Amino acid sequence: MNVFMSTLWQEIQYKMLRSGSKLNLLIGINIFVFLLINIPGIFETLLFNTAHIAHFSDEYLLLPASLHKLLTHFWTPLTYMFMHAGIFHILFNMLWFYWFGQIFEDFLGKKRTLGLYLMGGLAGATFYVVCYNVFPFYTQIHAADSSTLVGASASVMAVMAATATQLPDYTISLILIGPVRLKWLVLFFIVIDFLGITGLNAGGELSHLGGALIGFLYIKQLQKGNDWIAIIAKVFKPRPKMKVVANNPSKNAPYFPRQEEIDLILDKISKSGYDSLTKQEKEVLFRASKQ
Repeated sequence: MNVFMSTLWQEIQYKMLRSGSKLNLLIGINIFVFLLINIPGIFETLLFNTAHIAHFSDEYLLLPASLHKLLTHFWTPLTYMFMHAGIFHILFNMLWFYWFGQIFEDFLGKKRTLGLYLMGGLAGATFYVVCYNVFPFYTQIHAADSSTLVGASASVMAVMAATATQLPDYTISLILIGPVRLKWLVLFFIVIDFLGITGLNAGGELSHLGGALIGFLYIKQLQKGNDWIAIIAKVFKPRPKMKVVANNPSKNAPYFPRQEEIDLILDKISKSGYDSLTKQEKEVLFRASKQ
């Protein structure tokens, strides 16, 4: 048993920290946060019949729609996207994230997942707060006063929409349905979300639309040569104090493809599919995924 647990823990550590996949890291963080809050919360309820842990997380980690409360809980646009309301909430979010995230990292590399996840979550938070404080449907019933947002759904929708925008004709097989192109699957979710923005989970549906919008816009800009994630990373990246120049560069230094090469190959995939690539082009994509 001890050997099994040790092996399992080593496998989890590798997947999250050393595999290079930000997808695995983000899924691990979401699961860890969920268990960290809910396991002690269950014991608290069983032993003391109280819910202080749940109250604390709801009060200080979920995103409020109230602008007044948001000013004093300014960290919540970040924390809410790692919180979940229940086991099925996190289960379905992480399943969709895993399925689409794998395709996203295969074709666009592993360095963009974290940035898009955060951008999607922030876009969903912004869309939710703005709509709840602007549209009469919400303001007339003072919905913002008591509403909070929870979940990684906006971040997941950003990855789903980005993947479908880059690879609209990529086909996956769904149980009981069969082969479905990504563009139709994501469009179905977007329509469902739009139809629900006046329903019981209006805030959640609004955040999904915000996440999907940023995912779509990100890929459209990337196809034009504007990588928003790379630009943001450069802004916050500390500048080196001194420049080191190698006098004798190694001839065996690893070759990494230029962004222009990658973009041309991705355009070819979106038009003709992955199977149309030559062996050399597939090798370029493989090298790009290691960057």
